Amino acid sequence: MSKRDYYEVLGVKRNASEEEIRKAYRRLARKYHPDVNKEPDAESKFKEVKEAYEILGDKQKKAQYDQFGHAAAGAGDFGGGFNSQDFGFGDIFDMFFGGGRRSNPNAPRQGADLEYRLYIELKDAVFGKKVDIVIPRLETCDVCHGSGAKPGTHPDTCSTCKGTGQEEVVQNRPISIVYTRVCRDCNGTGKIVREKCNACTGKGRVNKKRIVSVKVPAGIYDGAQIPVPGEGEPGINGGPPGNLYVKVQVKKNEIFNRDGDDLVCEIPISYAQAALGDEVVVPTLNGRIKMKVPAGTQTGREFRIHGKGVPRLGGYGEGDLRVKVKVVTPTNLTEEQKQLLREFNRLTGEYVHEQNSTFFDKMKRAFRGD
Repeated sequence: MSKRDYYEVLGVKRNASEEEIRKAYRRLARKYHPDVNKEPDAESKFKEVKEAYEILGDKQKKAQYDQFGHAAAGAGDFGGGFNSQDFGFGDIFDMFFGGGRRSNPNAPRQGADLEYRLYIELKDAVFGKKVDIVIPRLETCDVCHGSGAKPGTHPDTCSTCKGTGQEEVVQNRPISIVYTRVCRDCNGTGKIVREKCNACTGKGRVNKKRIVSVKVPAGIYDGAQIPVPGEGEPGINGGPPGNLYVKVQVKKNEIFNRDGDDLVCEIPISYAQAALGDEVVVPTLNGRIKMKVPAGTQTGREFRIHGKGVPRLGGYGEGDLRVKVKVVTPTNLTEEQKQLLREFNRLTGEYVHEQNSTFFDKMKRAFRGD
């Protein structure tokens, strides 16, 4: 079976940045890690993701892959061919394009970043809020302190790779080729756990839930991320922990819509209020206020109330509240009300007729092409 395109494996575009590639790898590695995902194909997907990142995460290897693609793997046919089980795509690049040895498996490494979606009400986005969230994550085993070995014992240095996590392999074909690969005995860890810790079954880490307090700043917008340094997964071999990124999702509000730093709402007014003017009650996120509607107000007119919008994130001041009025046509009129409207229409009939005549004259000119 042919290999999938590495960009497709990581789900990134070919012009993706180093940071985008790194984030995609960490997200997928977390998703398919055998310690977390128990689906039958999780391990194979994890290996596929890891292999893709070994190429795309290295500038030199990425450049060669962009130029040659998987065709570079065909170079194994030189001198009688290589056994595809002996080494991976990264080893071929090391052989033909001068790649270095893999990093020390026992070196400190930063823990994986985590992402959490936080759903909040519009009011919390406007005024800010402190919330406690529960984060499931892998943490260092308290029993073995991350060694994976049963208390009272310790991991042994792998005799095959001497603790380097890599082993040298010699291919004696028409020419002798020496290359390195991940040690098969220790899976690249450089250590062998003879007696496994019962709490973590030798993995050195266990699944736990952690409560993290997050401060939602006033004025935050939908889709924004709040970084929480050091609250990702713990580091490996004494490395620093990863970070937690809280992605904010603001729920829809029944009354208000947000437009930048402004809040927008619509209020109904009667025909009489629109014609004669009135003082109406307007809702805000922190109480009701009164607003004057001048006589002759048309439906759809917008009024602006300064300082009743959203605080400017990281700045000074607030947006405005924009109030749109909607003139409501009366229904279920009594006969007396209908008669009064007929009388009103009669009294204003000349004006209405004049307006309508002007409107229809414009229509006639438009169709004639005047």
